[in-house]
Amino acid sequence: MPRPVPWMSALLYGVVLAGGLHHAAIGPGPDARTAAFTVLLGALAVLDGRGWRIPEGAVFALRAVLLCAVAAVDDSGLSRVLFVLIPFLGYFAFGPAAGIALGAGCVALLVGAFTLWVPDWEMRAEYVSDLLMFALGVVLALVTAAVAVREQQARDRLESTLAQVARLSAAGERNRLAREIHDSLGHHLTAIGIQLEKAEVFAALDPAGSAQAVSHARWSANRALEEVRASVRALGPEAESEPAGLSRTLADLVQHLEGGGRRISLDVSGTERRPLLVLYRAAQEGLTNACRHSGAAEIGLTVRYDDQGARLCVTDDGGGLGGAAEGFGLTGLRERVRLAGGTVDLRSSDRGTVLRVEVPW
Repeated sequence: MPRPVPWMSALLYGVVLAGGLHHAAIGPGPDARTAAFTVLLGALAVLDGRGWRIPEGAVFALRAVLLCAVAAVDDSGLSRVLFVLIPFLGYFAFGPAAGIALGAGCVALLVGAFTLWVPDWEMRAEYVSDLLMFALGVVLALVTAAVAVREQQARDRLESTLAQVARLSAAGERNRLAREIHDSLGHHLTAIGIQLEKAEVFAALDPAGSAQAVSHARWSANRALEEVRASVRALGPEAESEPAGLSRTLADLVQHLEGGGRRISLDVSGTERRPLLVLYRAAQEGLTNACRHSGAAEIGLTVRYDDQGARLCVTDDGGGLGGAAEGFGLTGLRERVRLAGGTVDLRSSDRGTVLRVEVPW
């Protein structure tokens, strides 16, 4: 996995290089071992600073060899601190278990080296102190690696969650716009089609009725244009587009859909309260479906307001849905009402259809 703390290795290389050069300066002076020490540290920095296209295990093994070589030519002994990088980097490359095992192995190797080359080291305070400090460094390196990995995982989860939220938000907005287009523009285009069909049928038999149908179609076209312009201006919360005076708006809607052998009655009672737009869209969908599909002669629209909420009902005496599946309009209406906390009930038979919508305050 990518190493979340890339600066740690460079920091340790820099500290060890400065300490080794200082030791050489105050001692016998720089020599070939000092040059080799500097070159090997540079090779380690280059190895850590590039994305090598070789297996991680090979890079790790080469790094371990270079660390051993640095320790071999370092007269100051400071390079021992670099071995904490083996468990630290192993944690990222191979996982927590491997990192801990490598850390324990490094401590064990240092104990073995002291045992082989430093007689009675366990009785000498400086070597015991070095061992304890090295063991503490290994523990701190492993803790740092664990924290870095968990932070990286949390950041990845957050980015994934944000991406998912963005996708869901985009999908929700697309669905909202689709509902608006269907419920607003789609309704008015359907009404225009109905009125123009009426005008065509009655052109010769009833010129006045035909002219009225054309007038109603023109009203629907103007209304559609107004709603499209309002949507383009706002593209905001639905509440901003709520019709002012639902009773008057529904009366206009009924007036321009009525005719052609259909009679539409409107009955509104109670005091108007929000959500007006939800009720208006429900009335649009119910009346449009009744006018277009049912073949009804009598259509009724009632709206009731009380302390609990609003209830809208559209009834007709047409032939019903006839087993047909619900279209996008009804599906969108159910979603719109659900978001408002309400319910939709649709019942249909060969004697007519009843659409009930209830929305709480």
